Amino acid sequence: MNDEQDHAGGVRPARPHHKLTEDGRRVREVLTYARRGSRFSPKQQAAWDEYADRWVVPDEAVDEPGFSWTTWFGREAPLIVEIGGGVGEATAALAAARPSYNVLSLEVWRPGVAESLGRVADAGADNVRFCSVDAVWTLENLLVEGSISELWTFFPDPWHKTRHHKRRLVVPEYARLVATRLVPGGLWRLATDWADYAEQMVEVLDAEPLLEGGVVERWAERPVTKFERKGIAKERTITDLAYRRVT
Repeated sequence: MNDEQDHAGGVRPARPHHKLTEDGRRVREVLTYARRGSRFSPKQQAAWDEYADRWVVPDEAVDEPGFSWTTWFGREAPLIVEIGGGVGEATAALAAARPSYNVLSLEVWRPGVAESLGRVADAGADNVRFCSVDAVWTLENLLVEGSISELWTFFPDPWHKTRHHKRRLVVPEYARLVATRLVPGGLWRLATDWADYAEQMVEVLDAEPLLEGGVVERWAERPVTKFERKGIAKERTITDLAYRRVT
């Protein structure tokens, strides 16, 4: 289920922000996220102190030979991956309703992870693990083909300026990557409050031969998060999509 094999030579490629040129300069990378502040509120710090050792996978752990998601979850179970969990509003509720699944939440904003820890603890969702390593790199290097039962991407950064569209997560090369990681019949659920991004999602995902689906009714199980509330307050249309791997 999980990718426990290193790349050729026994070493995985450098993670984002770790890639260097031959003369030691950091490589300029096009990533789907931007680094944000790291200061914790007192409540977030308390949650981090209480739960991080058990539920947060340190970035450096993924570089270790023999790294295994199974070890971090402490069991073998079908895997759900969430990209961009924010402060865990959806994570906690959805994971608590799926105790037979392992839920991996990929979120680079550490205060969001800290707040999420408190939420999943309150929900009794001890089947969640958090990791702040780049989601695309994780899909490429830590998850094998056909290993994900379901993937959630709710309100990803819209990168609304045209010159930043290249940083969006839902583009052809990433759509193919996600599709290959899904089990046959596995589902990719998405939601956005940006109309042009919804159109791009449909265009990109409709063009991926391994996927079929489209715009769907709002997923009733998905809690209304702060990102959705902001979109509604600005009178944006909320679009839910669902695509299934067909082969």
